[in-house]
Amino acid sequence: MEDIDAIAALQDPVRRRLYEYVAAQGREVGRNEAAEAAGVARTLAAHHLDKLTDAGLLESGSRRLTGRSGPGAGRPAKVYTRSRAERAVSLPARDYRTAAELLAEAAEEAGLDAGLCAAARRRGEALRGSAAPCGDLEEAMEMLAARGYEPHLEGAEVRMRNCPFHAVAERFPPLVCGMNLALLEGLLGTDGPVRARMDARPGECCVAVNQDSESNPD
Repeated sequence: MEDIDAIAALQDPVRRRLYEYVAAQGREVGRNEAAEAAGVARTLAAHHLDKLTDAGLLESGSRRLTGRSGPGAGRPAKVYTRSRAERAVSLPARDYRTAAELLAEAAEEAGLDAGLCAAARRRGEALRGSAAPCGDLEEAMEMLAARGYEPHLEGAEVRMRNCPFHAVAERFPPLVCGMNLALLEGLLGTDGPVRARMDARPGECCVAVNQDSESNPD
């Protein structure tokens, strides 16, 4: 019931816009910034942000947004980030996570890493269908966003704030991260200018996406 109540909190359109904005930033967001992004008054934004926190969808804290300390630095402001907890609803009840963990455990014990990666690459290719390999980072971001990776451009590469396989990857990182890389290699293609590579960072997807420098526009 807690997951249902939490997801139901997003039914309000203002609350949903606020949640989506905070989640997309990948950093702490203050009330003023969130209110401006959602196009609502600060007091209304504060009310909905606190409701999202109560529902477990956001986490809140406080810090000085000026970056200064000491006298004249101002009072700490309330800030929000997306909650690290996962929410899922299935009616009737299903437990795919346990099944995924059991399969990952069996695959790891049996040394099936290569077979799993081969299957993941084929699945990625099937998802891409008859389309040509990904042509640039903008196209890659569209494809990754459609799969729930929450991509964002960081310098000359694409990083992803969300790992769709996070829960299982935490328990079996080499196995699942290798599978994830193979899946994205199949999805984006390996014969075009865009490349997926392993580059794990805390709190993000283990894969980064780059474009060959020779293919970058001048």
